[in-house]
Amino acid sequence: MGMEARTQFLKTIVRSLNIDELIALFFIAFVLLGAGLANINFFLNGTVQAHLILLNTLRIICTAVLTFQFFWLIGSAPHSKVFRHIRDFAPFLFILAKFLNLHDAIALVNPRDVHATLAMMDQSIFGIQPVVWAEQFYHPRLTDWFSLAYLNYYLITLIFLLLLYRENRMQAFRSVMVTMMVAYYIGFLGYILFPASSPYVVSPELFHVDIWQDTSVTSWLVQFIVELSPERVRDAFPSLHNAITLLTMIFAWRYLRIYFWIQLPLALSLVLATVYLRYHFVVDIFAGGLVVSMAFYLTPRLEQWWQHYLSTNSKPLETQMELKQ
Repeated sequence: MGMEARTQFLKTIVRSLNIDELIALFFIAFVLLGAGLANINFFLNGTVQAHLILLNTLRIICTAVLTFQFFWLIGSAPHSKVFRHIRDFAPFLFILAKFLNLHDAIALVNPRDVHATLAMMDQSIFGIQPVVWAEQFYHPRLTDWFSLAYLNYYLITLIFLLLLYRENRMQAFRSVMVTMMVAYYIGFLGYILFPASSPYVVSPELFHVDIWQDTSVTSWLVQFIVELSPERVRDAFPSLHNAITLLTMIFAWRYLRIYFWIQLPLALSLVLATVYLRYHFVVDIFAGGLVVSMAFYLTPRLEQWWQHYLSTNSKPLETQMELKQ
């Protein structure tokens, strides 16, 4: 493939992208670059064990290869029915890929943690530390219920999108998907700008009750998933658990009311669960609400900008030159 053919092929890919895919491409390039440089820094300074750096490097390479393959298929197999289905749900895979690599990038880009400030903000607002105050209500069944609410976050949006997809309500599906992705990227920017860990990591000495004692497999599963993340992960501010769940409930009320009522008990419980389980300060939840507002504001404007760009740049070259003149 010659230079001109490659350039035309790349233009074809760009013009075929949805706005969320365009944002994903820029964000994942930034994250992978940051993660790669961070691991070089880890190696040179000996701050991370060699085998972990190797695993991180393999993860970065695999992510880069799969990302390249995905965007290549957009240009080379646009009419494949199988790839079309994969592409419709691929934004969730990009979110997972970014999250797995983001904590390394944050360590390099912004190592100044703000969780102490978040704790002081909670103290200033409430006169107490809500995450500590909540332990007086400990009961193993309550922990199990809140753990179920916490786990529900990983399924609530995906199930909702699958229901819309099954009913072939593609306009609603795309509206939900794009808004969700914008919210995730806003949240990830929050992680970079305001790195913060969960309260149980920041101040374990403040807690005197083992809320996981005598609990069931549901609570064990939550602990297992959370502990998969390394201690240096900074994903507390804003609370995307609350932001994404709230967005899903708003869209469920709009598009699938019965799903809204089914999910309501767990969605409401999640707000309390994130504090009771010591994963978030209350101000993290407030910030999650701000993410929702920003996502609703930005999504239609980004869509409009991208469609305008495509319509302008898809015109013949002579027309574009006339417009510039």
